[in-house]
Amino acid sequence: MSRQPTRRDTPAVPEAGGERREIPSIAEVRRVTQKKRDAWWTVLLVDPVATPLVRQTALRTRITPNQITWGAFLLGLGSAVCFAFGDWRWLVLGAVVYHLSFVLDCMDGKVARLTGQGSVFGAWLDFVFDRIRVMVCGVALMGGQYTRTGDVVYVWLALAVVGLDTLRYINSLEIFKVRYTMRKQIKARVRAARRAENAAELAFMEDLLRANPEADIERDRALGAAGASVPEGSAAPEGPAASGAAAGASVPSALDGSPGPGVTSTPDAPPAPGATPAPGTRPKQVIDLHQEFRHRFPTYLRARSFLLRHRIRTHLVSGVEFQMGVFIVGPLLDQVIAATVVSGALLLVFELAIVYKLLLSTRDFTRTIESFEERPVTTAA
Repeated sequence: MSRQPTRRDTPAVPEAGGERREIPSIAEVRRVTQKKRDAWWTVLLVDPVATPLVRQTALRTRITPNQITWGAFLLGLGSAVCFAFGDWRWLVLGAVVYHLSFVLDCMDGKVARLTGQGSVFGAWLDFVFDRIRVMVCGVALMGGQYTRTGDVVYVWLALAVVGLDTLRYINSLEIFKVRYTMRKQIKARVRAARRAENAAELAFMEDLLRANPEADIERDRALGAAGASVPEGSAAPEGPAASGAAAGASVPSALDGSPGPGVTSTPDAPPAPGATPAPGTRPKQVIDLHQEFRHRFPTYLRARSFLLRHRIRTHLVSGVEFQMGVFIVGPLLDQVIAATVVSGALLLVFELAIVYKLLLSTRDFTRTIESFEERPVTTAA
């Protein structure tokens, strides 16, 4: 259990109007500002630097998140200028400046979360500046190399960098919209099916596993199928959302007494080891829209749990790693073509993996919807 910050841990910072803002200890700042899962580059190479800087920024200055966003953008333009010169020494300087720009880019959101100064406009500004920075740096880097070598490959690489970065964010947005639509339709079906009853709560397996990466879903499915209880002394998940450990158990469905494909139910809060659930506990219906994917790739859950315990998301090559490969690794090693090709190929592989996962998820979605339609709804007495 984390220690509550004391008055000594939380120095007060004067604000406009005479009010004072208290800044917590560094451990509390980590808890408040760091995402539960993030890109491995951010977790390993940015957060250890950015988090202490965020605390000092909030403690000693009145800099706003939007001002930090502008600073990150201007540093990004500075790195583009360095890249445009083409010489290796300028490439190294451009790579260093780009990384500093990315550190600031990570700090704006952290400062917003720590001080409560976040805004919708700030999120928009951050997104737009990120896209402009990638485009300008990509053109400057490849343009500088084309001027130096005359190799037309750099012209195509400039187009590829801008195109892949755009593709990554369009794909991410569309996948989010599809997943949101599937969840919305399932929730609507559940509400309609349970309208005559005391409706059970609904949860999605993906959310439960994200909240509790320690959960061993395969073990709990086996226990549930055998009608066994959790062994005495084994670790129990914490918190109501952490019932993902029991989420896979074949508990009778809240719809008709039997679990449908991808549909299970679990208590609102998991009981202590060896204890029986309190009478009258309302079950939480769990929808697993990644059942087929996990069945085809059983080692995925173990790898995912390991990464999440270290706050690293399973999408190991995303837009962040792609940028770092192109704008930091390539210039530092003076291997711009190789780094760009490898980074782009890995980004495409992981994007295709996400699309494939979405395809399997839509099949689980279809089966779940069909299970609602096939089973008669019993009215509570």
